[in-house]
Amino acid sequence: MSDSLDRSTKISSLKEPVVKKLCELLDKSNTQGWRKLGEIVGNDRRFKVSSDDMEMCSLKVLELDGSPSRMLLRLMGERGCTMGHLFDYLQTLGNSDALQCLKPSALQILIQPQSVALISGHNLRLSCHAVGKSPVQYQWFKTKEEVPNSFSPDLVKSPVHLKDAGFYICRVNCGDVCEFSQWAQVDVLNVTMSYSQSYHSLEGRLKVVIQPQSQRLHVGETLQLECGAVGRPIPHYQWHKNGVPIPNATKRRFTIPHVMQGHRGRYRCEISSSSTERMWTNEVDIVIDDVYAIGGGSSDFFLNSIPDQLNATDKVALLIGNLSYKNHPQLKAPMVDVYDLTNLLRQLNFKVVSLLDLTESEMRNAVDEFLLLLHKGVYGLLYYAGHGYENYGNSFMVPVDAPNPYRSANCLCVQSILKLMQEKETGLNVFLLDMCRKRNVHDDSTPNIVLRVTANIVFGYATCQDAEAFELSSSGFTNGVFVKFLKKRLLDDEKITVVLDRVAEDMGQFDATKGKQALEIRSSLSERRALTDPILPGDGTDHTHSRQWAKAHELPESMCLDFDCGAQIKLGFAAEFSNVLVIYTHIVKKPADMSFCQAHVTDFSQDLDVDPKEMNRETPEETGIYLLSSSLPQHCLYTRLSSLQKLKEELVFTVCLQGTFTVMDDGDTVHWTKSISIGKPLIARLDLHRAMRRNSCLQTCMMPHSPSHSPCHSPGPEHHLYPHYGQHPTQDYNRLSPQHHCLDVYEHLQGAVGGRGESCYDIGPTYDSAGGLSSSPGRLSIPIEASDDINELQTVFINSLQFQPQ
Repeated sequence: MSDSLDRSTKISSLKEPVVKKLCELLDKSNTQGWRKLGEIVGNDRRFKVSSDDMEMCSLKVLELDGSPSRMLLRLMGERGCTMGHLFDYLQTLGNSDALQCLKPSALQILIQPQSVALISGHNLRLSCHAVGKSPVQYQWFKTKEEVPNSFSPDLVKSPVHLKDAGFYICRVNCGDVCEFSQWAQVDVLNVTMSYSQSYHSLEGRLKVVIQPQSQRLHVGETLQLECGAVGRPIPHYQWHKNGVPIPNATKRRFTIPHVMQGHRGRYRCEISSSSTERMWTNEVDIVIDDVYAIGGGSSDFFLNSIPDQLNATDKVALLIGNLSYKNHPQLKAPMVDVYDLTNLLRQLNFKVVSLLDLTESEMRNAVDEFLLLLHKGVYGLLYYAGHGYENYGNSFMVPVDAPNPYRSANCLCVQSILKLMQEKETGLNVFLLDMCRKRNVHDDSTPNIVLRVTANIVFGYATCQDAEAFELSSSGFTNGVFVKFLKKRLLDDEKITVVLDRVAEDMGQFDATKGKQALEIRSSLSERRALTDPILPGDGTDHTHSRQWAKAHELPESMCLDFDCGAQIKLGFAAEFSNVLVIYTHIVKKPADMSFCQAHVTDFSQDLDVDPKEMNRETPEETGIYLLSSSLPQHCLYTRLSSLQKLKEELVFTVCLQGTFTVMDDGDTVHWTKSISIGKPLIARLDLHRAMRRNSCLQTCMMPHSPSHSPCHSPGPEHHLYPHYGQHPTQDYNRLSPQHHCLDVYEHLQGAVGGRGESCYDIGPTYDSAGGLSSSPGRLSIPIEASDDINELQTVFINSLQFQPQ
């Protein structure tokens, strides 16, 4: 054993092919698998594996490609388990196949071929080197076909041609043992002769050799953009439109078969490699003329735009995701949902305000700012994800500081916001409400909101009346059920109700929520208005507030700081949401006599409540930056500042540089500091923290008989509230066990009081919209048409909304 395996090596150093094979063996064995291994390790006091650890491993079966064995091995590695320990455990387990995985193979591939992009006419070399106990033979393949006369470790093509592009792999034989290398992709670019002659070896460095070109197209024609870079390993591509990544646009060539006005804009491609190199192509303008192409060849002719072509004078969207509730269960999906919808709506040329975790006053002030951007003909869209409820046909959004229980005075009424939007004579009003619609038994208020009868309103409810909306439970960050399907359809050039109809159909095919959540659409839309409609500013439009919005989304400029010691630090900024700023520091220049140098930021305003433990981390994920991490530069220290709306003064902080010099024997660290002011970044410029204004949406969001500042008292004994997953004496805990859930569902559903309900195929007790425990699966539904207290005009208007069947 000691001759073949280093017992002191940590199991975290196991190579991926070995881990994959080992996990496959342990996952599929019932008697000699990961559960038995966990019991053996659990009896060893050095690497105690608890029952909670084993349960966490078991939940991995709920994830796509999840492996309980891989989770167990990771836990063991984190606790210092070595190869010797693992070998002994597997011997005790008696799994000889698993033991064989740990023994060195008679054949090892030391050098794997690397993917490469290069120019036609240059030389291609792919290398694969292996060692074995006997002489090694090689055979190269292109896809499934043998490459003729390719029996050496190096595959050389001189010169390389366009036809040589493809995927290559090498088979290595040593006696009876055979191994295959990893796949290597070869991308051959056809570049003009003048550039090809001036191109020299880049030693694997990334270099752009094909730039996209600006184009002027007619509606209905095909847009084709192409770029290209050479380098080893092969570059990765991500196309952007108006500064926003385009989903699934990750190839050198980007094509849109039939362009519409919504496709115009500025395009460029981000090119990167696994060696952390990153660069951009030139940004190009795509202009779409408002005429339609008829035909398919050189004889194409064009028609003037359709006379009734609809357009918006502007497009504005307010996206709110509440997840960090103070008095109610916290959510996860709203952050991902708001982030994804922000990127998609920006591709449709919407001005987007995306905000997380707003209090009641902050939500009302945010709505006020949103309303200031609306005027005649504007398309207004409001998306909300978080806790909510519906009483008498009116929907209420719950702020993060809402008391328990909450009432209408603590929440924002969506129909009140619609009333204010109607006064702006907007062209289209879209409400996407990703929240529960259960009744709030603690709120007996009867709304009296009089709405005008207009033919431009669309409501997309994530769930039906008196039902719950769900988010999917996973170890990472995933979308809620509604946005999971909405984001696949949102860019479709169709009437908005058609888009939502298709989303409803997609959701209806999702097994995990069949019979529990169904999209409901209410619409009074009489025209074919789409989110893709072009923008045509109206005459005499006041752009003052639009400029104010633009300023509220400007990032501080990056800056280079020079310190007296000779070091230079780059300070950069990125926006994850309109109220979330990312700051990163990077050492640009370090003096030769300095042995150690690091820069970090500190001394932030107490308004922001920044946790020092989550500042200046080496990876974005460590500080909570999960969604933006791939777009940030590497080798920096990262800090995430959330809740910028609470900032009352300019943001001032300190950049601290610390370093040691080689001439200093004691190795003491020397510190330098600089105070930096970046003004009020992003949404902080709008002062959402301020007291609510006299003409705020507060006047209509609250009910006439509600106090202006209603201190909601806790309910009496008859309304006793139980904790999440309640400790009620009659509760059947077996019905909530993870082992039971995984029998029937592909994706485990996580409950959220008043937001996204707790459910699985075997449903335990449910919760009402204000936090109370309900013994029945549902409450009596109160249809909005049945309320005698609603004004007659309101009833007429509600009845005019068309209900879209699922």
